[in-house]
Amino acid sequence: MACGPWPPIFCAEVTNVTSPAPLRLADYSAFVKTLKSKGFRGETTIAASDRVVLATDNSIYQLLPDAVAWPMDEDDLVLIARLLDEPRFHGIVLRPRGGGTGTNGQSLGNGLVVDCSRHMTGIIEINAEQGWVRVQTGVIKDQLNAALKPLGLFFAPELSTSSRATLGGMISTDACGQGSCVYGKTSNHVLNLRVVLVGGEILETRRAPLDRTIKGRAGEVLACLDDISASQADLIAARFPKLNRSLTGYDLAHIRDGDTIDPAAVLCGSEGTLGLIAEARLNVLQIPKAAALILIFYPDFQSALRDAREVAVLGATSVETIDSRVLGLAREEPTFSAVAHLFPQAGAQGVNIVEFTDNDPATLAARVTTLVAQLASLPARLAMTVADGHEVELVWGLRKTAVGLLGRAIGDKRPIPFVEDCAVPPENLEPFIAGFRAILDREGLAYGMFGHVDAGVLHVRPAIDLTDPAQEPLIRRITEAVEALARSHDGLLWGEHGKGVRSEFVPEVFGPLYPSLQRIKATFDPRNQMNPGKIATPDNGPLWKIDEVPLRGQSDRTVLTALRTEYASAFGCNGNGACFNRTLDDVMCPSYKVTGDRRHSPKGRVGLVREWLRQGGPDGRADPQFEIEVKQAIDGCLSCGACTSQCPVRVDVPSIRSLFLDSFYRRHRRPLRDAALTHMEGLLPLAAKFRWGFNLMTNGPGAALMAAIGLTALPSMPKQSRGLRWLRQADIARLDPKVDVVLVPDAFTQFFEPQVVADLDVVLARLQKKLWLAPYRPSGKARKVLGRLAGFSRQAEIQKDSLKAIAATGVPLMGLEPPVTLSYRTDYPDDMPAVALPQQMLAPLIAALPARTSEMAVRLLPHCSERVLGAGATVEWRTIFDRLGIRLDIPATGCCGMAGMWGHESTNRAKSDEIFGHSWKAATAPGADAILATGFSCRCQTKHMTGTELQHPVSLLRQLLEAPVAMKG
Repeated sequence: MACGPWPPIFCAEVTNVTSPAPLRLADYSAFVKTLKSKGFRGETTIAASDRVVLATDNSIYQLLPDAVAWPMDEDDLVLIARLLDEPRFHGIVLRPRGGGTGTNGQSLGNGLVVDCSRHMTGIIEINAEQGWVRVQTGVIKDQLNAALKPLGLFFAPELSTSSRATLGGMISTDACGQGSCVYGKTSNHVLNLRVVLVGGEILETRRAPLDRTIKGRAGEVLACLDDISASQADLIAARFPKLNRSLTGYDLAHIRDGDTIDPAAVLCGSEGTLGLIAEARLNVLQIPKAAALILIFYPDFQSALRDAREVAVLGATSVETIDSRVLGLAREEPTFSAVAHLFPQAGAQGVNIVEFTDNDPATLAARVTTLVAQLASLPARLAMTVADGHEVELVWGLRKTAVGLLGRAIGDKRPIPFVEDCAVPPENLEPFIAGFRAILDREGLAYGMFGHVDAGVLHVRPAIDLTDPAQEPLIRRITEAVEALARSHDGLLWGEHGKGVRSEFVPEVFGPLYPSLQRIKATFDPRNQMNPGKIATPDNGPLWKIDEVPLRGQSDRTVLTALRTEYASAFGCNGNGACFNRTLDDVMCPSYKVTGDRRHSPKGRVGLVREWLRQGGPDGRADPQFEIEVKQAIDGCLSCGACTSQCPVRVDVPSIRSLFLDSFYRRHRRPLRDAALTHMEGLLPLAAKFRWGFNLMTNGPGAALMAAIGLTALPSMPKQSRGLRWLRQADIARLDPKVDVVLVPDAFTQFFEPQVVADLDVVLARLQKKLWLAPYRPSGKARKVLGRLAGFSRQAEIQKDSLKAIAATGVPLMGLEPPVTLSYRTDYPDDMPAVALPQQMLAPLIAALPARTSEMAVRLLPHCSERVLGAGATVEWRTIFDRLGIRLDIPATGCCGMAGMWGHESTNRAKSDEIFGHSWKAATAPGADAILATGFSCRCQTKHMTGTELQHPVSLLRQLLEAPVAMKG
């Protein structure tokens, strides 16, 4: 098979990124079987779905691996490395993988993916007194910092991907980010590494004189590094640029210090090309006790860049600059409302965010006051604001999303990373960026910019449609122009995000030192089995080139345009990996948190659906086994909708799930439980007439029948109650917009918790409002979730038309159950009238009451569909309870695990219970005068799991408004 310049090991993947040759697959099948036979304790797979999910990262490339291994510990890594030395497996290559968020294909390729993020996640030791930690390399940075925070410590530097970046990945790319001028790169904090070498030996790095008693490959490595660092010292000193970011990986400049050497210098940033990192001992720092931000707004981006140089010398911890495009996207974020007062200049085209820290809050406050007066003289600025306390964290949280925000589509074009981390001396950044913008402007491209101006790094992502073959040449043309521009300003093409596919530029950048890199590679990895094609080869073999590696757009364009439009959200995923967040009290993707399986993440699911579409799935042409694996991943989705707002590019997995299921069940028989769930909303009025029979079915002998069709009757499943016949039915002729409110009933409160409606009626009466009840009609939400899209559209049209007639009277509509109420906004046609959540309508009414006092402390647990709306979804509840003198605590929680009917399906019950334990178990523990939950499913789940009955906030409001009044003052 001819492969041009590629070595044979890459041939199958270059010619076909989704169907590796059977011979390659057989080789890896034998390898993983042998691993298991020799005692490998972790997991291995050659399943198509696992491999497809790992074929992409956050880059423009797509390369299908042959197999995947998730090692359990260092011993498993040794087994893998030892097998590589067996002659029959000399053709096997490894692709070590961390968080999978690389922007340059660092971990992509054919071969065996070695992923430590699933099991090797132990924080082994924390030595607070000496300021270090010892960890396995699958630990996520945010998880480490959460463990360190109670001790007043943290691990630097700060990354925008810290919620999913593994420490092994950070070491392998020598990651750095915000504040790097103060905190440096990851390598500046690496004390020791335990690295498994090809053949299975352990190299434990430390800075020490060469120990010639060490034999084997480890001894050869140490001798090689000692010789190169000594014999090439003058060339290294002359060749390496004096940059904060410098040359990540194979860092010859820092191997030697006097008579000592440290192998970690070449391992940090080596992108898995030298060995398998098993464990690391890392330096940790004291958390500054106080921080403040000065935000400076400008009429144009270049002015912000020019001033950034002056600001950077004032002793700032970090200086970040963002442009108008990123600013505009930030304003659309749910979290923006909490910091909107800090961004008053809507017309600003650039912002400098300047951070100052100190261990003395008073000293910092005085310093900031002085600096604000000093910076007021900057001639180009439009305005300036100051953030302190919790606001600092909120602003940086918004800034962290900037990388993902830039990935949002601009029409058919998508902002993509490939030249986005150039590093130049900070004093050259402003003219460099002017030249960079000129290159992109000549090509007529849109783009956004943000970055670390104090370190001379600015992230730039041009918007290109790589499903259009005519636009592919832009990758080479722009890269070469930008690389030359960076060199002309004494900079580098890569300053932060590694080399990966850009390795073709390594020989030119290292020049006469490149043979030393090859010698290091040959000593560590003589047969080129460790992530070949990246950084260096052990001989004169080729390195990867930016336009000779399969692009994701090449695969996507084989899907019919109509399908790409219909499944647009799936094709919009840029692989930023925000859904790999493992923080248990965060709402993003509970199914991934409970499984640790990336197929059960939003990125995994949409990647599988894209491949299913490419195979012709909607026409029944997809590989049957692969389609089953896609279905399994889809079934694991709770349809909670967190991805629709928490994903920076707004991947909408619930909608994709509906489309897939609608197509799948046109060709396959639906399970009986689907029929039961589909018709539940419509049949409940009939069941209400025979409540005793329904309750017997769900709580008595009929539970066995439910179990038989795949549903489980929980001990806490509520019984049907007497309906809402007592409440006034909406009569358009009698409605008064000045005093009336119309409740849009949902199936849960209408038939299971009518007392909540009764409480709402009383609350509104106390506020001089009369509650009417709209005619009960199915919302269609169950049909949407189950992929019965035609039926959902019919029900949605009927409900919409009914509510439009009521809304035309001017009377506001309100819903009680958050997921149903919010589905009217997200799932219904654009001309659907607004249906408010109760807090949105009650907050201004209660604000008009005299302020009250109370000793009561209340804990509120919003439904996850509200949490994903950001602070704006809970601010009204705070307004309400503050007015009534109630101390309101809203702890961070993820999903309760029920998610409508998902937790009632017997196949999901164990996962549902585990998800509840992630954050809701602690959140529902005693410790407040009252615990409230806005979601029916949350209250149902809590009663099942703990026996505790939570109140709806409206029910507590009734009690408060009916109680004797204690006025403030």
